[in-house]
Amino acid sequence: MGITKTEIFTDEQNKLASLFKVLGHPARIAILQYIIDQKTCICNDLVDELGLAQATISQHLKELKNMGIIKGSIEGKSVCYCIEEKVWKHFQQQFNIFFNQDVAVKQCC
Repeated sequence: MGITKTEIFTDEQNKLASLFKVLGHPARIAILQYIIDQKTCICNDLVDELGLAQATISQHLKELKNMGIIKGSIEGKSVCYCIEEKVWKHFQQQFNIFFNQDVAVKQCC
């Protein structure tokens, strides 16, 4: 198995690829959708809402937090999470640039 040569790609290409990788799990999409729908920070609601084990949700939250998409604040014994708006908007802009590229349709396939 070869080594991925990330250094040959731009920072934006590497960041976008990392984001796609983090978003590549349906549980993480569900977590983000739930946080967005609540319009507030959430704490322990995810276990009840998604039906996943606390350890599983914690691992997914860790991945999202490491990517910078969410942030957490400690309140007593709980960590409350919300969307990191600046990072969210940056990735939203990068997605739009990526997906709004004109694709020349050719009759070659």
